[in-house]
This record gives sequence, structure tokens and C-alpha cells, in this order.
Amino acid sequence: MGWHEHPGVRAGRDLTRGERAADLMRNGMGSWAFVGGFCLFMALWMGVNALAAFGWDRYPFILLNLALSTLAGLQGAILLIAAKRADQISAELATHDHQLLMRVCEHLGVPTTEGGER
Repeated sequence: MGWHEHPGVRAGRDLTRGERAADLMRNGMGSWAFVGGFCLFMALWMGVNALAAFGWDRYPFILLNLALSTLAGLQGAILLIAAKRADQISAELATHDHQLLMRVCEHLGVPTTEGGER
């Protein structure tokens, strides 16, 4: 069972648009399909522009360098967004586990403190 199916974690329509976008970006950019597609794109870009008589971005690939620099600049923000979402999921799972433990302790008659500790 993945975290998106866990009863303690909000999913689907319960998420904001930004949370759904963060999940999609994390799942997409953190995959082998993305890495393979990115490598293929780079090879095609360089191959077409190096071998074509009238390439749009001749060697030393200035436009490609600009695109990669922009991507590198955005990756920091993308990683922070994905990490923030992962922390939020972890917090929701921990809260659910704590609430479940407190219900079990109450059902079994195990005394707990005000903070919920045994």
C-alpha cells in the first residue's frame, strides 16, 4: 500500500492544486523514464545541431547552455517543494499513527500523560 492509499494522508481532491503539482513533479522528475528521456533529448539536440547543415544552435550550443542553466536554477526550488511535500506526508502519517496509538491505549486502559505519552 502506498502513502496515497493510507487513511491518515490526504489524497486526491483533498489536496490543493500546489500539492498535486508537487506530487506530480516529484514522481515525474524522480523517475528513470525522466532520466532516460532527458539523456535522449540532449543527444538528439546535440546530434541534430552538430550534424545538420543549418542547425538552430550550432556548437558550442549556446541556446542549450541557456536552457540547462535555467533548468539548474529551477531545480533548487523544485527540490525544496518536493521535500516540503514529503515532510507534510510524513507529518500526516505520524499524526495518524499517534492518534491510532492513543485510541488503542484508551481501549486497553493503558494510562497516558497529557502529551499522549505512555
